[in-house]
Amino acid sequence: MVQKDPVYLDNDDKAHQGFMNEALKEAQKAYDEDEVPVGAVMVVEGEIIARAHNTRENEGSPLGHAEINLIQKAKTHFEGWRYLNASLYVTLEPCVMCAGAIISARIENVYYGTEDPKAGVCKSLYQLFSDKRFNHRPNLHGPILQDQCSSILKHFFASKRNKKAIL
Repeated sequence: MVQKDPVYLDNDDKAHQGFMNEALKEAQKAYDEDEVPVGAVMVVEGEIIARAHNTRENEGSPLGHAEINLIQKAKTHFEGWRYLNASLYVTLEPCVMCAGAIISARIENVYYGTEDPKAGVCKSLYQLFSDKRFNHRPNLHGPILQDQCSSILKHFFASKRNKKAIL
């Protein structure tokens, strides 16, 4: 299979927006659990096969990122560790740990909601998915529903700051 360079685009397609809305529902679950509100869904052949959100605080584990949780949940759908023809929708640009797991799982497409200027390594700080030294480079698409994906994060962190100010 010929490896393609990543695609960077602002994708307004209704199907992609629908899947990102599903990821936003997962982000809301994280928010409700007092977790950083990041959500993700995995899609194969137009169907959602797994859903997940951040669980770091409640699990007390640095591995509790939405993408890592999603990859773990989706493994029952695949034969082996290669998640061929899979697309991952996540509300926040992946960090280095999650990008590494995405590359290792051979996920074909990553659709993100908003950039992460402090930890994002697919577009913001680095561009891991376009590094030709990797044997697999997922296609990167986004931002999708950027205002909504950014808004839930901003609201969460503003509420955290307000709680600290009151104390």
